[in-house]
Amino acid sequence: MRVVSGIQPTGNLHLGNYLGAIKNWVKMQDQCECLFFLADLHAISMPHDPAELSASTREMAAALIAAGVDADKSILFNQARVPAHAELQWLLNGTARMGWLNRMTQFKDKAGKNREGSSIALFAYPVLQAADVLLYQATHVPVGEDQKQHLELARDIAAKFNTDYDTGLFPLPEPYITGSATRVMSLRNGEAKMSKSDPSDASRINMTDDDDVISQKIRKAKSDADVLPSELDGLEGRAEARNLVNIYAATANMEPQAVLNQFAGQGFGAFKPALAELLVETLRPIRERFVDLKQDQAATDALLKKGAEKAAALAKPTLDATYNALGLLR
Repeated sequence: MRVVSGIQPTGNLHLGNYLGAIKNWVKMQDQCECLFFLADLHAISMPHDPAELSASTREMAAALIAAGVDADKSILFNQARVPAHAELQWLLNGTARMGWLNRMTQFKDKAGKNREGSSIALFAYPVLQAADVLLYQATHVPVGEDQKQHLELARDIAAKFNTDYDTGLFPLPEPYITGSATRVMSLRNGEAKMSKSDPSDASRINMTDDDDVISQKIRKAKSDADVLPSELDGLEGRAEARNLVNIYAATANMEPQAVLNQFAGQGFGAFKPALAELLVETLRPIRERFVDLKQDQAATDALLKKGAEKAAALAKPTLDATYNALGLLR
């Protein structure tokens, strides 16, 4: 079982990044063969600052390592160090169809009303995603709700390529359902996803926040005046309450119902201090290692380079076979 997954190298990492993706990566590496990459090639599909992208890529690598991604157990690298990703995307562009890409909802969302002014890279983004996983003969890909459509496209591209060129080169990757990925919402609005782009810093727990700041943000997090119910149905229509319960559950490796079993009948005056203490104790060692790693850029670069060398070696047979299947001489 080989799992391939990428993450955008965005700065200002927050609790949503950790509980939504990084924590599950740490679990996966003990269960299967894993390749984890920083999606810096994907990042250039939108306007960006080059210096900021470099810094954010290193920062994300440091965060992954601090959170428990082990370069001895997994292959950790950034896309740009493995040119085979871009090469395979171009080769697969001959198989992908405009109609398929036109149906991608994420392009419509990101392009907004300015579709004609969007980059070709943004439009072809899903083909690079397909190349990311097909390059390594991935059997499984972790996907959230917003990525299911892209995995289906990768499967369509793989199946069409295999059929068109009478080859069994590409396996059709299956979704990898962890069962524990958490969609972390804003501390100020339970209907909005926790995001670094939110102008209010109080809306998120940053991975660099110290103990006092974490406690203060949880204390001021939006909630309601009702006590916690004994059953999950009692959280219907209580977005902020549900969010805080889900954060506790994901951090403590519990089911939300188990959290309610523990705190049913108690108000947020009792629940918030317990949540704050849990987050402080969980995030402190990660934050301390993260800060140390951020200060040693050479070590992070060396680790990413080593991971890229492993990834490139793993990718070469598939890339060579793709060139051969297409009748390309090189």
